[in-house]
Amino acid sequence: MRPSLIALAAALMMPGAAVAQEVDPVRLNGLVRDLASDTFGGRAPASAQEGPSTDYIAEQFRRLGIEPGGDDGSYFQMVPLSRTVREGPASISVEGPDGTTQVLTWGEDLVMTSDRPVSRITVTDAPLVFVGYGVTAPERGWDDFGDVDLIGKIMVVIVNDPDFNAPEGHPVTGRFDGQAMTYYGRWVYKFAEAARRGAAGVLVIHDTPGAGYPWTTVVSGASTARFDIVRENWEAERAPFQGWIQGDVAAALFAQAGLDLTALRAAARTEEFEPVELSGLRMSVDFGQTFDRVESRNVIGILPGTGHPQETVMVGAHWDAYGHGTPDTSGDHIYNGAVDNATGVAGVLELARVFAEGPRPDRSLMFVSWTAEESGLLGAYYYAAHPVRPLETTVANVNLDSLLPGDEPASEVVVIGMGKNSLDAQLAPYVEAAGRRLINDPAPQAGAFYRSDHFPLALRGVPALFAFAGFTGASPQSAAYVRDCYHQPCDQWDDTWTMGGAAQDLDLLAQVIRDLANSRTWPEWSVGAEFRAVREESADQRAD
Repeated sequence: MRPSLIALAAALMMPGAAVAQEVDPVRLNGLVRDLASDTFGGRAPASAQEGPSTDYIAEQFRRLGIEPGGDDGSYFQMVPLSRTVREGPASISVEGPDGTTQVLTWGEDLVMTSDRPVSRITVTDAPLVFVGYGVTAPERGWDDFGDVDLIGKIMVVIVNDPDFNAPEGHPVTGRFDGQAMTYYGRWVYKFAEAARRGAAGVLVIHDTPGAGYPWTTVVSGASTARFDIVRENWEAERAPFQGWIQGDVAAALFAQAGLDLTALRAAARTEEFEPVELSGLRMSVDFGQTFDRVESRNVIGILPGTGHPQETVMVGAHWDAYGHGTPDTSGDHIYNGAVDNATGVAGVLELARVFAEGPRPDRSLMFVSWTAEESGLLGAYYYAAHPVRPLETTVANVNLDSLLPGDEPASEVVVIGMGKNSLDAQLAPYVEAAGRRLINDPAPQAGAFYRSDHFPLALRGVPALFAFAGFTGASPQSAAYVRDCYHQPCDQWDDTWTMGGAAQDLDLLAQVIRDLANSRTWPEWSVGAEFRAVREESADQRAD
């Protein structure tokens, strides 16, 4: 190589320099096409399509020379799951104060599922109790529950956090990070809190801004098989049922009890709020389900480092989508999951190629594709509890979820959870050199930081970089995708797709991954980040 070319190559490796194109947009698009094809049938965990889907990913690793990183010398980490599927019609009714009974329709008025390993869910004449946002957060000086007894009662709760959309100047504003949803705003937190308190069930009141997605997304998610981690004490950890209720349906029920839901929403934003029983209302629920235990697979490949192979930089994306579900108006019943998340898996595979064909880095690289993200990040939670490489010496987790198609990248690069750790600063020079701008999540109320596979590992202290998510509403294109195709059959690849913009995004991430893999530094959580303390507990294991 001539000296001028050597200098140029060195410059391209320096933060702030222009980023060379390494990711092949044509190959990236081909991988998305394959993964989102009807051949893989929507990639539902534990379905007939799981084997072919995960075998495809493993075969790509094998062809690249990426070593197996799973169980017993394979590419697969087996993940035991429980599975429930609603069977037959659901009978749901509410008896009012005047003795009349209102029948509610599953799918139109509300949805309910259960993670309990039983064949029938029956709740009879249970009182309903409104608990505001359903948050117990001592570190934020907040408790919605007081001394309320929820045993045998149905907990009714607002989605999101107390300060979401609070009026300007309201005393609660900022207590829960303003418009940015915290973990307390997530439905998974509220479901777990209901179980912990012995509730007979939990209903989250849906509204599109607060949830971050429309009612159709709620229904499609509840219409397919439910998966959960196998639990020894499921009665204490899972309420008999959990679900969502349409906002206007909930308001009508509150009115029957002589309550104004709008006024109660406002009251729930105050420290003085106390739970309110919907006086005179009793709900009865009855539906059947099948349940069994299955095994699913995380797919893991390793590119060993040359100098410090015991230290690991992780790059991951979930492979699962929703399989077969409720048909759309055209009769299409395959939820192909092209954007969410064939694009992310394709990105992992293409980054694996870039590093497999280039100089081996000092630290090891792990390329992983998670199972059961759509069921609650279950594959990542299982890995966090059963890591194949120590989390204490996992340098960082670069997460890919929902890259949008198109020829050109957006002018703004979105980082979900920007400011939570030092990885933003490592990405920023490359973004600036590309003439783009680094921004925080433009739709923080959706709580995207708590909704993807980096989160279970972040809870164990692993710093995360989650960038370029397609469902943030950062552009008209992504807003249209969320509105029309997120978790719907129309999330499918077609021959108009190109992945030039996503390839440029991945080129930026490749530089950050390379920097991390050839560095002796360790990214850190920012002061005040909820994951900083647990990471610091293992600081001595990262000393040179």
